[in-house]
Amino acid sequence: MNVEVVEGDITQLDVDAIANAANDHLWMGAGVAGAIKRAGGAEIEREAMAKAPIAVGSAVASGAGRLPARHVIHGAVMGQDLHTTPELIARTTTSCLELADELGCASLALPAFGTGVGGVPVADAARAIVGAIRSFEPRSLQRVVLAVYGDEAFDAFDGALRRAREA
Repeated sequence: MNVEVVEGDITQLDVDAIANAANDHLWMGAGVAGAIKRAGGAEIEREAMAKAPIAVGSAVASGAGRLPARHVIHGAVMGQDLHTTPELIARTTTSCLELADELGCASLALPAFGTGVGGVPVADAARAIVGAIRSFEPRSLQRVVLAVYGDEAFDAFDGALRRAREA
């Protein structure tokens, strides 16, 4: 599976599915969720919330509204306390990868789960996400794009990916 890091807007990527850093009730507030809702339309949130609540660490899919992607995979990386951990980030990443595979997606974009509202240091999140990707055995997924913002996030994810490839 090809894994790459890009700095940019996850909502504009040419992939089959994008992941949303969600809470367990799937309401879309700020950060990645807010950007997805603004770019793709409120119907994404309505469809997702109809499937809520879900367990933290799990994921559900919705349509993608006006986005280029076909699906939005809502990974519940935190509960209503808006707190998460690297372990929950890894579990959520795996759930998103599994669901993308079940949907027959060839490509998936993942955000830097837990690094905004969740408060996890970007380097810790990068290690958790890259570790989950490296241990995943895809059936349909061929490409995973790690979509991040800013030099610090790019460097952390690029470094985690480089170290994983060297291991």
